[in-house]
Amino acid sequence: MKNIFKYPAQNTWETLLKRPALEKKDLRNTVQDIFLKVKEDGDAALKEFAIKFDQVSIAQLLVSKGEIEFAVAQVSRELKAAIDQAKENIFKFHAAQKEQSTEIETTEGVICWQESRAIEKVGLYIPGGTAPLFSTVLMLAVPAQIAGCKEVMLCTPPQKDGSINPAILYTAQLCGITKIFKVGGAQAIAALTFGTETIAKVDKIFGPGNQYVTQAKQLAMEYNVAIDLPAGPSEVLVIADEEAKQEFCAADLLSQAEHGTDSQVIFISTDEIVFNDTLKEIEKQLLELPRNEIAKLALENSRFVLMRTIDEALEMSNFYAPEHLILAVENPRNYIGKITNAGSVFLGNYTPESAGDYASGTNHTLPTNGFAKNYSGVSLDSFVKKITIQEISKTGLLNIGKIIELMAAAEGLDAHKNAVSLRLKSLENGI
Repeated sequence: MKNIFKYPAQNTWETLLKRPALEKKDLRNTVQDIFLKVKEDGDAALKEFAIKFDQVSIAQLLVSKGEIEFAVAQVSRELKAAIDQAKENIFKFHAAQKEQSTEIETTEGVICWQESRAIEKVGLYIPGGTAPLFSTVLMLAVPAQIAGCKEVMLCTPPQKDGSINPAILYTAQLCGITKIFKVGGAQAIAALTFGTETIAKVDKIFGPGNQYVTQAKQLAMEYNVAIDLPAGPSEVLVIADEEAKQEFCAADLLSQAEHGTDSQVIFISTDEIVFNDTLKEIEKQLLELPRNEIAKLALENSRFVLMRTIDEALEMSNFYAPEHLILAVENPRNYIGKITNAGSVFLGNYTPESAGDYASGTNHTLPTNGFAKNYSGVSLDSFVKKITIQEISKTGLLNIGKIIELMAAAEGLDAHKNAVSLRLKSLENGI
């Protein structure tokens, strides 16, 4: 195993923890061309791109009711039960995020409060390539449902026969989504950005994807459509001490490595025996994985670091800001307060990252590529807007009116001042 580092100096961390560079040559131009084509030609462009990129001819972009019913019948009873239970857990966790509106009297007679309103139209992008992510349907559709979004549209690339993966369709209908479109890639993001004859324009776009989808989401913002967060290749950072189980650590690292060749995993241990045994276990488990070629390439981008203390390991983790952070250490709760940058955290030997991906209840749509330093993962808040409201009585205006006048005058905004002065004069005159 290469990319092994022992007790690296802090001034080397930036180079050591460098993420795989995405191929950006002509990427923006390519995506911009796709956007312009979809904006001009609508559905016709989407069908053209389906032939070009997915090698499939699509007659109808909208998945029919009959297609959904047929797909639902193809999903095994066991998988349906698993998806149903995962949905219940995700619903519980996100429903608990609802906030109660509280009125605050900031000054006598001045009442302020905040209320949430659902984003009316949202678009969900669900990858459907080598790994059809029906779990992401749950992670996005459930909070959208709880928030009360009026329209929820889902785009996902078609399979070679023109159908959509049955598990994706089952999960979508379970969450009440009926507008499902056979559109993938940057063209799907363009369709949600501009709207076409079949697909409505949305207010915000959610969901992961490859570098073309990621670039397309960034471009969508230039056309006044919001996105959930910047996303890139999957990543996990595992911190292990002498209490860690090396076979678990290896499995967690490989679970992210199999996502894609551009995924990255970081393993930091404070125990040399656990460190070496985990490296051996990775080699052993890798041979048994169906997607071992993908994982093997991802491991070339990965790092295995031996550190002296957990505190030092956490310092490196905060510097890296991982999408997923696993603390396979003794008494992991003792270290929560020292974590400042991470998308989602998993505590102890029996909390695999896979739990968050599927069924524990937390959301798996998380910031990658270091964006955990300034972005949160998707939550109920991602699907709502916060509106502030205020009501001022006559007494309240008398209490803060002079403050407003002084501040407005100091900024040279006389109309602002006058809006208060007129009211104060009216009150003085008893009107």
